[in-house]
Amino acid sequence: MKKAILVVTFIFIGLFIVACGSSDEKSQPTHADKAEENKQDQHKEEQKPQKEDNQTEKSVVNEAPNPTYKVSDNATIVPIDENANEKVVLLTIDDIPDKHALDMAKTLKELEANAIFFVNGHFLETEEQKDMLKQIHEMGFVIGNHTYSHPKLPDLTEQEQTEEIVRVNDQIEEVIGERPKFFRAPHGINSDHSRQVAKEQGMVVMKWTYGYDYFAPYQDAAKLKKAMVSGEGPEAGVDYSLLKPGANLLMHDREWTNEALADIVKGLRDKGYEMVDPKQIQTLSKQ
Repeated sequence: MKKAILVVTFIFIGLFIVACGSSDEKSQPTHADKAEENKQDQHKEEQKPQKEDNQTEKSVVNEAPNPTYKVSDNATIVPIDENANEKVVLLTIDDIPDKHALDMAKTLKELEANAIFFVNGHFLETEEQKDMLKQIHEMGFVIGNHTYSHPKLPDLTEQEQTEEIVRVNDQIEEVIGERPKFFRAPHGINSDHSRQVAKEQGMVVMKWTYGYDYFAPYQDAAKLKKAMVSGEGPEAGVDYSLLKPGANLLMHDREWTNEALADIVKGLRDKGYEMVDPKQIQTLSKQ
């Protein structure tokens, strides 16, 4: 009888020990559990916003050299740095990219002459046209907004004016990865609303000092070169020179302008003028 009681006691103790061991195994995490926990922690860490890195990157991207010029109320380019050269002109080419803009950009690039190329959105519909604009931008030229369809803005509703301007900014950004910093209204005619839209889009509004290639008498390379270098266009009613330091020169994507362009640049340089770099002109921040 005593032996039977002893055997039962040992069996009971053994079962108790096994049960405790099993409970301990369940309460402690296995290697697989630990690995899964580490994986989840790593995933949570990757999902955290990297504020410091993003802010640093953003500040570098937005960093720009200090401007040395600004666009005055009468569209001339004036120094804001006392050490800047006053005897400069700004070359601008409107209605691109039609047929000659890329050749004009190549000519200016060879001559190391800077310019702003102003886009009409209806010339930016085909892949060929988009590629032309991309090449012009990659040569280092500044791209501006000249509306989509070249209308007289005051004749449009405010909604239509907004569409004419913002649509082109969207087109340009899609092609070159950045939005324009300069806006020129067709025919040089703005409205209060178009000025406000340009400001909200972070664009400087500019007209021009003179240009002659859209007058019939100057749709000839030799006559156009003479008019642009002298500043005089008697056959367009300008019998005195408009050439002066800071002059904002208007040209277009036209065959005769393309033919005259190299001589225009050389002629202006012979008179002591430098082609100002538009990247040195003060711009606005988008509101």
